[in-house]
Amino acid sequence: MKKADARRKKEDLIRLLRDAGSLLVAFSGGVDSSFLLAAAHETLGKKVVAATAVSDIYPLRERDAAVEFTRSRGIPHILFPSDQISLASFRANRADRCYHCKRYLSEKLIGAAEKKGINRVADGANFDDLKDYRPGIQAAREMGIISPLIDLALRKQEIRFLSREMGLPQWNKPAAACLASRIPYGSPITSEKLKMINEAEEFLLGKGLTQCRVRHHGSVARIEVARAELQKVMEDNLREAILRKFKEIGFFHIAVDMEGYISGSMNRGLNIDGLVKTPN
Repeated sequence: MKKADARRKKEDLIRLLRDAGSLLVAFSGGVDSSFLLAAAHETLGKKVVAATAVSDIYPLRERDAAVEFTRSRGIPHILFPSDQISLASFRANRADRCYHCKRYLSEKLIGAAEKKGINRVADGANFDDLKDYRPGIQAAREMGIISPLIDLALRKQEIRFLSREMGLPQWNKPAAACLASRIPYGSPITSEKLKMINEAEEFLLGKGLTQCRVRHHGSVARIEVARAELQKVMEDNLREAILRKFKEIGFFHIAVDMEGYISGSMNRGLNIDGLVKTPN
């Protein structure tokens, strides 16, 4: 990464945001949307509003972090209920799940912006997201949501660098994704599964693990942790505590993925057309 290039892209971002006039930012509290929101607020001031969905598919810790960020900066913040699980197309958990979720969210975000008299709605999708299967990006574009970080080819490493320069606490925050992404395509999404995943991941984070996913494979919990933490999770005391807690949660079998945490690992079961496939 060239620092000068990253800084130039930020200057381009400021110009783009200024041209928007006013902006509602879809705010998850993660690295990308925090950077976008902070940059927009510095540029447009009171003409910027953050909006965060409250749903079973998002960990409460992420919502709380988002609220604290906007409170500390004096940014108006809308929290709105989001019931994706009421959508049959979402519950079915086909390969286009994220498409239906994003259209649903986009409608709510656009409605919130209209009520506030705001010109545009933006999300924090970044250029690296285009490397993976992300049907939600297409849905957002179709609905008129702008993705400035994609448009300016801002990558995650650049966003972390710029966020650190801006003094944002999220600059080194681990990547996050909705809890539904822990459930294999084709396996229906239920509130019970989401609660099991959330409780299991909260337990692991509470034990000091910094990057983890609990993949829900029916009666099996497949744990992904950062490779540097693989040895830690297998230490006797922690291993035994995980076994006890996960069985209490409702899992019969608990496995640790030897590859460690892999972003988008559940998309390995898809071909380029987004259809579920089986390993060779």
